Amino acid sequence: MTFELTYHGHSTWHLTVDDTTLLIDPFFDNAHTKLEPEDVETPDYLLLTHAHADHIGHAEHFADATLVATPEVVSYATAELGFEDAVGGIGMNLGGTVECGDAFVSMVRADHTNGINTEHEYEGGMPAGFVVSDTKPTQIADSESTTFYHAGDTSLMSEMKDVIRPYLEPDAAAVPIGDHFTMGPMQAAVAVDWLDVEHAFPMHYDTFPPIEVDTDEWEREVQATGSGAETHILDGEESVVLD
Repeated sequence: MTFELTYHGHSTWHLTVDDTTLLIDPFFDNAHTKLEPEDVETPDYLLLTHAHADHIGHAEHFADATLVATPEVVSYATAELGFEDAVGGIGMNLGGTVECGDAFVSMVRADHTNGINTEHEYEGGMPAGFVVSDTKPTQIADSESTTFYHAGDTSLMSEMKDVIRPYLEPDAAAVPIGDHFTMGPMQAAVAVDWLDVEHAFPMHYDTFPPIEVDTDEWEREVQATGSGAETHILDGEESVVLD
């Protein structure tokens, strides 16, 4: 199966898993992309980690997609953003796995806040990360599967090494490195080491002054952990095919 990742800056990723397309956290007001949301074809599935404005900022442009998010975010997106379809009719929650076309999407924890519109006007439920695989996760290791972990906005958490690594077995991970609101370079490097992935990508950096960082620092920190992960600093619209 084909498993392709395309980075659009900040935390926005486009995934193609065989014949299924998925878009995560659409927000195109960032320095790493020249695209407008209108330039991007509506995916089969739209995945939202949480409801902060820099993660759902352009979600309404993709309202024809099937929404993958917590029931609280689905309820908001249905009432305010024009969405009509969500996995299971109501969304999903932490610990669940849903089949999305040729992909399987597992929702995992992310340690963060989730006030919708960043003004805490609504309760957004728990923030999340997503583990996307081309096979259904089981306790039986499958060397033929390909799996990508989008950590969402999170701090370093032991669940990465205690649950996500041993049971969901990601081959690649995108981790926030911008500090201030999420992990910075050092903690994000530890996350990469704990996850034991082959490929690691930074995200959620340089969009706003408080999260401007030197990606070289993150790469040095990854090396300092002794991790064998290959680090990739992607430009906007750059793609990588996972084997």
